[in-house]
Parts: sequence; C-alpha cells; structure tokens
Amino acid sequence: MTPIPSENGVEGDDEREEDDEKEEEPRLKYQRMGGSIPNLLSSDAASCIAVAERMISLGTADGTIHILDFLGNQVKQFVAHTAAVNDLSFDVEGEYIGSCSEDGTVVINSLFTDEKVLKFEYHRPMKAIALDPGYSRKTSKRYVAGGLAGQLCFNSKKWLGYRDQVLHSGEGPIHAVKWRTSLIAWANDAGVKVYDVATDQIITFIERPRGSLHPELLLPHLVWQDDTLLVIGWGTFVKIASIRANEKKGANGTYRHVPMSSLNQVDIVASFQTTYYISGIAPFGDSLVVLAYIPVEEDEEKGFSTAMSSRQGNAQRPEVHVVTWNNDELATDTLPVYCFEQCKAKDYSLAHAPFSGSSYAGGQWAAGDEPLYYVVSPKDVVIAKPRDAEDHIAWLLEHGWHEKALEAVEAGQGRSELIDEVGSRYLDHLIVERKYGEAASLCPKLLRGSAPAWERWVFHFAHLRQLPVLIPYMPTENPRLRDTAYEAALVALATNMSFHKDLLSTVKSWPPVIYSALPVISAIDSQLNTSSMTDALKEALAELYVINGQYEKAFSLYADLMKPDIFDFIEKHDLHDAIREKVVQLMMLDCKCAVPLLIQNKDLISPPDVVSQLLNASNKCDSKYFLHLYLHALFEANPHAGKDFHDMQIMI
Repeated sequence: MTPIPSENGVEGDDEREEDDEKEEEPRLKYQRMGGSIPNLLSSDAASCIAVAERMISLGTADGTIHILDFLGNQVKQFVAHTAAVNDLSFDVEGEYIGSCSEDGTVVINSLFTDEKVLKFEYHRPMKAIALDPGYSRKTSKRYVAGGLAGQLCFNSKKWLGYRDQVLHSGEGPIHAVKWRTSLIAWANDAGVKVYDVATDQIITFIERPRGSLHPELLLPHLVWQDDTLLVIGWGTFVKIASIRANEKKGANGTYRHVPMSSLNQVDIVASFQTTYYISGIAPFGDSLVVLAYIPVEEDEEKGFSTAMSSRQGNAQRPEVHVVTWNNDELATDTLPVYCFEQCKAKDYSLAHAPFSGSSYAGGQWAAGDEPLYYVVSPKDVVIAKPRDAEDHIAWLLEHGWHEKALEAVEAGQGRSELIDEVGSRYLDHLIVERKYGEAASLCPKLLRGSAPAWERWVFHFAHLRQLPVLIPYMPTENPRLRDTAYEAALVALATNMSFHKDLLSTVKSWPPVIYSALPVISAIDSQLNTSSMTDALKEALAELYVINGQYEKAFSLYADLMKPDIFDFIEKHDLHDAIREKVVQLMMLDCKCAVPLLIQNKDLISPPDVVSQLLNASNKCDSKYFLHLYLHALFEANPHAGKDFHDMQIMI
C-alpha cells in the first residue's frame, strides 16, 4: 500500500507564517489501499464497504461484491446483483456477508462453505442491511433490511422457510440500519429509532435534526461505538445516544441491574453541529472521526440542495476531522483521493475495523488493537490508522523539534534503533545551524559506543574545520577509534594558535598508544622558528618527542621552556651529552643543580665551553654570578682544572 500525505490545515502563505508551535500534530496517518483495488476500480466504481475481523468486503456500482484481504488483494468475488450494491453487512464472526442493491434484492453469501446463496426479492431499491451479529451461530438466520418502499423488514428462518416481518413503515425510505447485540437502530425520513429484538419493542425515537437536509441528498450515518452508545451523523449534526440499563431498587435498599432485554432508558450524551457536511462517522477512542464533505462557496450561498446538482468537477477534497464529543477539533486532514472533483457528499463512505469493546484509554490503544478506518470514494480506498510513537518522533523531526524527538526515543518510545537516526538528524540540524559546540557536547550521548559513527563525525567536524570543539568529547576507549581519527584531531589543534594549550592538555591526557606521534610532529615542525610557535606548542612538541622516543629533542625544548623537572629528565633518559648547548638555560633554571651537573660532566662539556656560553649569555642572565659559582665549584673539585680561570675568578 502506498502512504499518502495528508494536507493539514488550510493552504495559504498567511497560515505558513504562523509559529510552528501552534501547528497541531496529526492524529491519523494514511495509506492508499493497493493490491487489486486499482485494477478493480479502473473499470468500476466503489459504492460501499464493510469490514470484518479477517477481511474486507467492497461493493461496486455494477453489482459485484469483492472480498479482499487487508492489503487490498482480492480473495474472492460474487456477482450478486444487477445494479449498484448499496450496503454490506458481516456477521460478527465474519463468516457471512449480506448485501442489498438498487435492483431490489438482498443476497446472503457464505464465505467459507458451499451453502446455497440466499436471494430475496423486494422489488424496490434496498438501501440498508444488517445481519444478526450471531447469524453464523443461530439457526434463525436473521437479518433486517429496508429501502425506498419505506418498510424495515425483519427476515428469519421458520419451519416452512424464510419469512419477513415488517418492524416499521410509513415514515419514508429506510436510509441506514445497524445491529448490535439485541439492538437494531435505523434511520428514515423522520429520524432514528432503536428496536430491542429481545423485548420486541421500539425503545426510543430520536428526531431528525431540525434544519437538516433531506436524507436523499445527504445520507444519515449510524455506528455503534459499543453495546450501549449509538453515534449518529446526519447532515451537519452529530448526536450520541446512551442506552442504559434501568436499575431498580431492591427491598434491602440496594440497586439491582436489569438485564439487557429490559434496557429502555436513552440519554443524548452529546450533540453538536459542524461547519461541514458529514459523509461518514466512526468512534476514535473517546473522540470521533468524521469524514467531511466541503461544499464550494457558491454552493453554500445557493443552499445544499442545489449543490447536489451543481456542475461536476467543482468539488473540493474530502477532509477527515478528529473531534471530541464537544466538537473540539483535535486534528484535520485533507485527503487527496482520486477523482474527488467529481464526487458528491453521498459518494463517500467511512467504515472502521471492529476492535475490542470501546477499546480506548485516553486515546491510546494496545499494540494490535488500534482501530483502522477506510475512506471510500468511487475510485479510491484510503486507509487511516492512529499514528504511533515512531510517527510522533518523525513529526517532531520534520518540524525541527529534535530535542523533543530525542527525549521521546530516550523515554522508550519507538524502536531502540531509532536513537541512531534521531541522533544523526539532531546533529545534522545543529551543524546546519552552526551550533558546533552544542552538537559536539551531544555526541557522547548520541553516538555512544559506535566507533564507525564517532569516526564519521570526527572527519565531518574536520571537514568543517570545527574539530577542536569535538576533541574534549572524543572517547579514547569503549570505543577506541582508529589512529587516524586521533591524529587528525591533534593536527587540528596544532595548526591553530588558539588551541595550542588544548593540544598540550590533550597530548598529556590521551593514552600514547591510541595514535602515532609522527604525523603531529610533522605538522608542528613546519611552525618552528615562526611567530606561531607558542610555548604551549613547544611543550606539546616536547611531549610528542618523548612519546616518539626522541628524548634529546624533547630535552632541548624543555630546557628552552625552563621546565623545573628537567634535571630528573636528564638523569632518567641519560641525556648528559645533550647539556652542551643548554648551559645558560640550566644555570638560570637552577644553578645549584646545574653546577654539580656541569662539574660531573666536564669531560663532555669542558670548562672553557661552559665559561664561553656564560660570557655570551644575554643581559637577562646574571652571568658573573653564574661564572663565580661554577668556577668556585670547579676549583674546589679540581684546582688544576680551574687554574686557567683563576684571574677571572678573582676579578668576579
């Protein structure tokens, strides 16, 4: 079946300019029925529909009844009539299908046995039929039907065959009839009556709404919501009747329940008028689904009776309204059904699949128990069903409410796999909005333990030149990413002066085993001796040299940076050879540590070299003091080694 978009609201730029937050989320989603339907309706026209627990029955203008599965595939067909099928009715077990037609006949077919087809002649067009809900279980094989003759005929099997009993007549044609438990409701020109088969009496009459259009122009619609609630849609009017059991007071002051057969108290529990014409009505939990026909403005001005005969090709698309019993609009969808331009109000019909009892609790259904609605036009069948959690999440995403969508997924709504899709959409949205920092902060929650997802976003941030904002959130284990992801991150920090301190802290905090230092060292080498070579970058480079085992290069940078722990570093990595060029730095850093080091390694760096470096030191260095300390220590250690500088020492 093909999903079809509904068109919410009214077209126009003014509406689109309103704040998105004012837009109501749809309650239903729609699919065009496929299977055999397109082929069937290409040469015929649908005229009515009935839905059972296991199948669908579609009546057409040429008198054929098609039995379909829920995908629209034809299971079987009956050429039951010689004119349009006006109404269809299943028994509650879905084993029999009854039909009535413009040709004046009622036909009953067994769907699973080879029983003889029953055909009854009434000689006048028959408009409505209802099988006894227990038809398949009872030997009486009862049904009720009516039409233009104005008689409501109750047919049952007797000893000598099938016999009709006229339950009611004399108030115009029978337009609709529905049977639930022992109650039969029907509509004629005067209004709606309810008959109790168990007591053989009419228990209520609900007058046709005043000002409503003639039933021939706009058919009344009846539907039992449950065993005691009857929903009536007529013209532009809706009424809901509650048929309640009487409670009689017992001798001890308590109330006792009167059996179903004694039901006789009827209350109108809801009543309202719509701004559209009703082409079908059905329960939707504690609300209603109404199929609305929208007349064009010129038809409204002339009156609906002329609209019914106005030129064809001028009709608007039908609408599906979800309303409360007080007529509060919960949702409105416009349906793009085929050939809607040619349709009149009575060309449409609405049926719903049976579901358990009232089957609602705050508008939520258990899995597998959601009601299905079938909108039928002459050339199309559209299925409507309640939107589920995943539809809700998709709607939030479509409207840019990514955070709410994420909250819904995290609350357990929809499939667990949805968090990946929602997370990706959320990140994409933030990137488009250039909210890179917010996107980066959400990555741990959204990408979780997926290494491929992390790597994909690392390189995406790198492409956008925004990788530095993601680095603080990058995992180094569970998951561990490929070396190249970490190397790309460090290079991004190294090549931007603003992030040199971040580079240093990252190099110190990340485990060295997760990346190769060489690519990062290469990126920094190109900045040596340039204005972009900051102290933080030098220290980071020194750390990378250490990671890469290049201790002498690391020592040189640490010495320039005057790192206090450099003397421990020299001893740890046996870097005594490296101190030759760093006499001044070592003396400035800690002369008390530097002097013994130089004296102990005078074979590697001779006293003349030490004296030369100190004499050539910059003005920032107290070279005379350093020379004094060094020469004094040298003389004490070996008077002979310092004899060449005895005069210099006296001068100092």
